[in-house]
Amino acid sequence: MTTLKIPDLGGSSNVEVIEVLVSAGDSVEQEQASIVLETDKATMEIPAETAGTVSNVLIKVGDK
Repeated sequence: MTTLKIPDLGGSSNVEVIEVLVSAGDSVEQEQASIVLETDKATMEIPAETAGTVSNVLIKVGDK
């Protein structure tokens, strides 16, 4: 099991989740976009670190 890790976003805090691109049970490829975050300056897709099947999605749109 792997937990998706959010990279350093240049000191931004309280970054908002604006899109969740996967659901539990989905198959993902390595580097496939999984969520989209929005900072004050940009949006950023966060990729899956490994290929596999999503077991749980613990976030939703609007979470920080």
